Formats: sequence, structure tokens, C-alpha cells
Amino acid sequence: MSLDNPFFGSPIVLALFWPAATIGFYLCARKIYARWPRWYLSPLAVTPALLLALAVLLGARYVDYMRGAHWIMLALGPATVAFAIPIYEKRETIRRNWRVLLLGVLIGSGTAMASAWAMASALGLSGDLRLSLLPRSMSTPFAMEVSGDIGGAPDLTAIFVMVTGIFGAALGELMLTLLPLRSSLARGALLGMGAHGAGAAKAREIGQEEGSIAGLVMVLAGLLNVLAAPILAYGLKGGF
Repeated sequence: MSLDNPFFGSPIVLALFWPAATIGFYLCARKIYARWPRWYLSPLAVTPALLLALAVLLGARYVDYMRGAHWIMLALGPATVAFAIPIYEKRETIRRNWRVLLLGVLIGSGTAMASAWAMASALGLSGDLRLSLLPRSMSTPFAMEVSGDIGGAPDLTAIFVMVTGIFGAALGELMLTLLPLRSSLARGALLGMGAHGAGAAKAREIGQEEGSIAGLVMVLAGLLNVLAAPILAYGLKGGF
């Protein structure tokens, strides 16, 4: 079966088919994860794998998918606003620890970008790939914005963000079993900074307060990096 036939070539069909497939696979992935809660079975990992298999089966291109499902990507930005609810509910905890949280975001963001740039340089990646990899430790809406501002490829950055989220949440869960982190503040900040949206979802599984802190750290990191993007771009173009 191919997307070259008239049925799949219709813009209306494409506009309905890929969003329906994405949402359907996501709902199936959630049921799978609820039954077998393993990191490699998380919806963030299973849904893209199923979509990729379907695209290969149909002979579809990335542009075909985005033509129909681009609005799902655009909806990620407004969806981030939902994190304001648990953040508001835990505002007293946040107010008491805002200095530590802010310092952690600054150090975590700097470490994430520096390690990404160093890794890309060590592997000899091209300039476009380096710039696309740089914002990998932010949530998708923020990362794509920063990537576009500094000269990267936003769509490629979205893939790096997804991979970082999957492995970051898995490693974060492992680290919580190995490190003596007793406070919800520390556990939530670790997952929110290291795995952005996926980490916040994992933190919510651990506890409500952990989820609130993770969401706050994720949003703060995104805002910080969006504001710093022009400075970052200038430094990189100057040979930083």
C-alpha cells in the first residue's frame, strides 16, 4: 500500500489520517504502559515506533506526516500551560525553595548545553547538527523555538528532545534508586531538568509534589533558554 494512490494523495485524507493514527497509537501505548510500566514501553517511545512502522508500510515521507499532523506539534506549546495547575497547588513549597530551584536550573541548563556541544564536537558533527542538538534538554516547544533562533533544524531538534526524554526518564528512575535523595524537591528537580516532559510525567507517577517541582523546573529551563537564545547564537557564530 502506498500514499501515491489517489485516496491517500487527498489533502483532506492526509489531514485526518495522520492525526487519527497518532492519537490512536498514543492511546494504545498508554494502555500498554499501564499494563507493563517499563521505560521502553512508555507512550513517548512506542507511539513514534508505531508511526514509523506505518509510514514505512505506506511509503510515506516525513513531509506527508507533518502536512496532516503539524497541528499536534503546534498544540504542544499551549499544552505546556497545563503545568501551571500543579505548580500553583504547590506554590508554598516553591516559594520556600525558589533560590535552590533557580540555581539548579541555571547549572542544569548550562551543563546540558555544554555536554551536548562537547559531544557533538567530539563526534565531528556538522554545524547544523550541533546547533540542532544543543537544546535537547528542553521541552519540545521551547527547544524548537531555540533551535530556530540559533540556526538549527527545529524538526530534528524535536527528535533529539524525544530521545533525551525517553532515556532521561529511564536513567532518572534508576538514579533515584541509587542516590540517597529523600526530598520530593530533589527527586522532582532531577527528573524535570534531566528529562523535561517525560521526566515530569515520571515524577507525577512518584508523587504529586515531585510532579509539580519537575513541571516547574522544566518550564523555568525552557524560559531561561529561550531568553538566552540570542546571546547563545551570537557566541556560537563568534566561534564559541
